[in-house]
Amino acid sequence: MAQEEYLQLKLKTCLRSDNIQLWKAPYTTENNEAGQQAIKELAEKYAPSLNLNATEVESALEAVRALTVKRGKANETYKTEGVATLEISLPKKYKQGSQRHYLETKLDITSNQLIAMISEQFGVGPNMKLILSGRTVGAGKTLQEQGVKHNSKIMVLSLKESEEDKQKMAGEEKQYQNKNETITRTQKGFEILSERDGSMDPDTTPFLEIADQKGNPIKIPPAERKALILAMGLHEKGRALLKKKDYETSLCLLLQADEQFSKCGSQLLNTVDNYAVLQLDIVWCYRALENLDYLENAKERLQKAESCFLKCYGEEQTRLLQIKGNSGREEVLFLRLYLLQGFLFFLRGEDQLAAEKVVKVEGLYRQLCVDPEQMTQLLALGYTEQEARLGLRACQGNFNEAANHISQRREEKAEMKRKERQKRRKHVDDINTLREMGCSKRDAARALHDAEGNMDRAFQILLGNYCLVETRSNDTESSGTDSSNREVMINQLVFLGFDRDSAAAALGLAGGNVQLAAQLLVYHKGNLPPDILSPSPRSSSSEEPSTSSNSAGSPINAGDEQMDLDLVNEVLGDIPNHEEDYLDLNLEEESEVIAKLKSYLETKHQPPC
Repeated sequence: MAQEEYLQLKLKTCLRSDNIQLWKAPYTTENNEAGQQAIKELAEKYAPSLNLNATEVESALEAVRALTVKRGKANETYKTEGVATLEISLPKKYKQGSQRHYLETKLDITSNQLIAMISEQFGVGPNMKLILSGRTVGAGKTLQEQGVKHNSKIMVLSLKESEEDKQKMAGEEKQYQNKNETITRTQKGFEILSERDGSMDPDTTPFLEIADQKGNPIKIPPAERKALILAMGLHEKGRALLKKKDYETSLCLLLQADEQFSKCGSQLLNTVDNYAVLQLDIVWCYRALENLDYLENAKERLQKAESCFLKCYGEEQTRLLQIKGNSGREEVLFLRLYLLQGFLFFLRGEDQLAAEKVVKVEGLYRQLCVDPEQMTQLLALGYTEQEARLGLRACQGNFNEAANHISQRREEKAEMKRKERQKRRKHVDDINTLREMGCSKRDAARALHDAEGNMDRAFQILLGNYCLVETRSNDTESSGTDSSNREVMINQLVFLGFDRDSAAAALGLAGGNVQLAAQLLVYHKGNLPPDILSPSPRSSSSEEPSTSSNSAGSPINAGDEQMDLDLVNEVLGDIPNHEEDYLDLNLEEESEVIAKLKSYLETKHQPPC
């Protein structure tokens, strides 16, 4: 961050504390000029506490005073003409020192029109995202409809690489795609996955399942499930870009993930730590982008993160200890939380609180730094670097316990995979059994999914499903309509060894289809259960055929199907193999921020960037 901008921020804190209004006398004259003597005296008052000379402080105070006067004029213009003034926070490469950028506009224009104005006035490429109060400004609606007001601060994220970056990529085989397309493709890919419910063969139609720490599926209402999958997927992609230090694109995806999380119930958010980690990642991007205008939003997000950790992990992490048996790996999250809190305290002029957080952070940092020799020994045993680091942290640096821990985790994951394979094999076998009734694979899979794996209920669904009606209506040889034909078919079933009453009941359920009746009787060993003979009313989902693009009979364009497959494979590639990848921070970036924050607190000369 710029030294001038930081100094102005510190001075504003002092001015608020002393209830000083620079736009009024004696600091501002009737002609809106500076009251030089009053400003000079104020500078001499604040200079010692800021460890700066009075001239520097006086210059910064005049800059703050000029801004307040300018805002007053802008307020008058808005009252009389309805023209709002927006403060535009530009990307670093477009900033000129500590200069602030403003744009005057009516609020009934769309975000696309605002983007065009920003592009023209400040020279920023048109491929950008606008952020207001920690959320993305959407396209199509007016600024007023999206909560933009007079004096609102708009953060601009430039998503298009420079021409130099494009030239560097010219020799690569992969066609250049700008960052905006990356965001669009990521969102589309996870939208496709969020629509999938596991009813089809997962080997050919991948889907995402929400599970607990032990791999057991969690039942969530469909709307929340879709929002949660989108949120977690966008978060993973954002985290992948965060690791590459592509903070602007990462922030766009993280804020979209935040919007999806907001659609989930608070009870759900309080049981998983994903939401808290997301808040940390968003504030980490704010810090990296050096955006001081989002201090309040950052403070609010860190409060959410701390509250969520408390509810999810319990007091003193007791709940976490019950679930996992240790809390060593999660300490990295608290290190980052305390570090960001210290950073915010420092920026708000609360140096003592910042120093207290630094002490906490340093203690956690020493605890989480693993022994390089032990890492080497674990790697020699065939474990990955990630497994070794997480294992040592989980076991507080005990080598033998770490090796046992990693081996146990591998066994647990192997058992989970075995159960998953077994579950998939049974799923495919059940679908094939249902297909013998004459239904398509898609309809059989849908019925089994709607029946939650219960084969009897799946039979009931298929018996009333429109696809069987179509099958039977086209099967003229086996759909007799008069009583003589019916009697013949009953006799055929009796000849096969089935009871006459059961044969008649099965034939009635099958709508006169003798083959289907025989399959029903064979499956139930000749005795139809009562719930088949007197089925309960079907749910709305089984009464009407599906209207989605994946339902039976819907035309599927081969090109669209391949595009969906490409998008899904692309976003699945961003999901880490290790379920605790988000805990595997190497702490290099954190150590740099710690050092700079300590340096400032010790010297009080320049802010940590």
